[in-house]
Amino acid sequence: MAKATIVWTKIDEAPALATYSLLPIMRAFTKDADINIELRDISLAGRILAQFPDLLPEDKRVPDELAYMGELVLKPEANIMKLPNISASVPQLKEAIKELQEQGYPLPDYPENPQTEEEKKIKERYDRCVGSVVNPVLRQGNSDRRLAAVVKEYAKKHPHKLREVSPKSKSHVAHMKEGDFYQHEKSVIIEKDTKLKYIFVDKDGNETCLKEVEVGKGDVVDATYMNRKKLRDYFAEVIDRAKEDDILFSLHVKATMMRVSDPVIFGDAIRVYYKELFERHSDIIEKLGWKPEFGMQELENRLETLPEEEKNAVKNTIQEIYKLRPRMYMVDSDKGITNLHMPNDVIIDASVPAVIKNGLQGWGPDGETDDTVLCIPDRSYAPMYKEIVEDIKARGQFDPTKIGTVQNIGLMAMKAEEYGSHDKTFFPPADGKMKVVDEDGNVLMEHCVNEGDIYRSCITKDIAIRDWIKLAVNRSKESGYPIVFWLDEYRAHDRNLIEKVKEELPKYDLSDVDWYIKAPADAMKFTLARFRNGENTIAVTGNVLRDYLTDLFPIIEVGTSARSLSIVPLIAGGGVFETGAGGSAPKHVEQFLKEGHLRWDSLGEFLAFDESLRLAYKQLKALHQKDNPRILVIADALSKAIAKYLDNDKTPRRKVGQLDTRGSHFYLALYWAEALAAQSEDKELSEKFSKVYADMKENEEKILQEIANSEGKPTDVGGWYHPDDEKAEKAMRPSETLNRIINELLQ
Repeated sequence: MAKATIVWTKIDEAPALATYSLLPIMRAFTKDADINIELRDISLAGRILAQFPDLLPEDKRVPDELAYMGELVLKPEANIMKLPNISASVPQLKEAIKELQEQGYPLPDYPENPQTEEEKKIKERYDRCVGSVVNPVLRQGNSDRRLAAVVKEYAKKHPHKLREVSPKSKSHVAHMKEGDFYQHEKSVIIEKDTKLKYIFVDKDGNETCLKEVEVGKGDVVDATYMNRKKLRDYFAEVIDRAKEDDILFSLHVKATMMRVSDPVIFGDAIRVYYKELFERHSDIIEKLGWKPEFGMQELENRLETLPEEEKNAVKNTIQEIYKLRPRMYMVDSDKGITNLHMPNDVIIDASVPAVIKNGLQGWGPDGETDDTVLCIPDRSYAPMYKEIVEDIKARGQFDPTKIGTVQNIGLMAMKAEEYGSHDKTFFPPADGKMKVVDEDGNVLMEHCVNEGDIYRSCITKDIAIRDWIKLAVNRSKESGYPIVFWLDEYRAHDRNLIEKVKEELPKYDLSDVDWYIKAPADAMKFTLARFRNGENTIAVTGNVLRDYLTDLFPIIEVGTSARSLSIVPLIAGGGVFETGAGGSAPKHVEQFLKEGHLRWDSLGEFLAFDESLRLAYKQLKALHQKDNPRILVIADALSKAIAKYLDNDKTPRRKVGQLDTRGSHFYLALYWAEALAAQSEDKELSEKFSKVYADMKENEEKILQEIANSEGKPTDVGGWYHPDDEKAEKAMRPSETLNRIINELLQ
C-alpha cells in the first residue's frame, strides 16, 4: 500500500529531548492514515560520527543522514520536518567530540593547528560539521515564513511584555563608515555556463588558484572584502565612545552561520578591547595556542593549565582592562559571561531583538540594565537595525495588541547568498589581488587586498531568484498584503537582483498586487509605519536579511520566533517545514538536567506538522494517484487542537511544579483526540478517538501528577550532544498512563 513518508529530523538539545515525548504522539495519531514517519539523525553528534566510518567499529557506525536528505530534497516526494539544529562553533564541536570519546567512540581530537597531512584531513572532516552546514543542504527552495493566525490572535489576547524606552536613551547602532563588505562589493550576472576560478596574485605576480566552481547562465556572483585594519580602527573608535558615553559595549554578528568570516570579526573585537592583554602577554598566549576567535572563555579554560604566577598575571591584566574599557554587555551577568566569552553566544538575529525587548538596554556586569552601543560592523544591514532603534527612541515601544504582522519571503534556495559560512571565504596570505576569472580567462571581478583581510564570495542561482519572485507574488495574491523587496540600488549584488525583479514581475498578473523596491533602511521605515498602524506587510529579502527579520519581527510580535511557521516549498516539488528557533535551547537543557523540568515550547512543531500532513495528502494524490481524505481530517483536527492549546494557554511554564513540555504535549494530544472524536467526516476515526479522548480526560490529573513526580531532581539523559535513547525516552515519557494510551494506538 502506498504511503506518504514524513522525515522527522533528530537534532540537538531541547527540541531533541522534546521529540522523545512528541514523536510517539504524532505517530499514534497518524497511524491509520497512510503516513510513515521516519527519524533521520542530522544532529551535531550524528554529523560527526558520519564523518568517521573508517575509524568506528561496525556497531558504532552511523549512516550519513544529511547526505541522504540532500538527495531527498531534490525529489518531489520530499516532506521533511526540520527541527532547529546546532550551527556549531569550534568550541561546541570540541565539546561534542569529547563527549563522544567518553561514550566509547574512538574519535581523534580536533587539530586546531594541523601540522601533518593526516591532521589536515581530520580537521577537514570535522570542519564539515560546524557552522550552517545543514540548512544549505536542505534548503533547495525559498522560504515562506510567517506567524499563523491562531498564534497572532493568542499574542493579542495574551501580550508579552516589552520594556518601555527612556526618552533619554543613549543606545544606538554603530557601523563602519569605510572598508567594509558593503563598500567593496562587486557583482556580475553570468552570461553563459562556465567555470570560475578564485585566484590570489601576490606582489610579484605569482598566481595561486584557491577554488574552482561551476556557474550557470543568469547566476549572480558577488565578491567583496573587509579591510581588517579599518575594522580594528572602527572597534577602537566605538569602544572609546562607549567609555565616554558611559554605556555598555556590545557586538552583534553571527559567528555560527557565518562560521568562517564572523568569528574573525569577533576575534578582532577581542584584540582591540583587550589590547593590553596581547601587548603584555603575547608569549603566554602563543604558548597556550589560544586564538581570539575562540572567545575569552576558551582563554580562561587554558589559563588553568599554567603555573599560578603566570595565570594570575594574565587574570590581573584582564581585570585592569575592565576598568579601562567601557562596561561589557553580558550574556549572563550572574556567571560573569560577557558578550565576548563564546563566539556561539553572539547571534545577531537573537541578540538585537533581546535589546529591543529590554527597552533598548542590555545587562551590565553589575546585574543591572543600561544603554548600550550595538556594534554591527558591516553596512549591508546595519542601517536597517539603526532605523528600528531610532524609530523606537522617537515613537516609543511597540504594543503587541495593536501592531500588524511582517511576513517574509526569503531567497535561500540552492545556497543563495551563503556569505562567510563556506568554501568561498578566504584570508589573503599576503598583500596582493583577488581575482574571479572565467574559463575563457576573462577577469570578472578584482580586488586589491591586504594580508589577512576577509574576502568572501557567493553565488545565487538564477532559478532560485526567479522562484523567489514567483513565491512573493503568490503570497501577496493569497494574503492581499503588499510585498516589499528589500534591495539597495547602491549595492552591487542588489542592483543585479533589482534588474531580475523588474524583468520577472511583468510575467505575472499584478493587478491585485502592491509591490515596492526599497533599500533596507527605507524598507524598514515603510514597514514600521504600517506595522505601528496595525497593517500587514510581506518583506521579500535575501538570505541573510531573511534570517534577521524572521527573528526580529516575531520576537516583537509574539515574544519568540520559535512560534513562527516556516515553510520551504522545494523547487523540485516537495517541502521542508522548519520549526522555529533554537537559540534558547541550551538554557532549557541545563534546567532539565538540573531539576527535571523542560520548558521547550513545541508549538512550532505542532504548526509545521499540520502543514506537513497537508503536503502528504497532496503527494499521495499526485505521486500515487491515491485520494486519502482521512489525512485532511486528521490535519483539520490538529488545527483545532492547536487553537484550543493556545486559547487554554497550555504552553510550558518556567518553574518546577508548573506545566512543562511533556504536559503541554499531553494537552495537545487530549485536544486532538477531542477534535477527532467530534468530527463527522470519518466515522471510524470518530469512534476510535472518542474512546481515546474519554480515557485521557478521565486520567488527566493522574497523567499530570505522574509527570510532576519526575520533577525537582537531577535528570540523566546520558549526554548533552549525544543522549542515550533509552534514558532520554524514560525521562521524557514519565507517565505510564499516557504511555499506555499512546502505545495502544501504535499497536
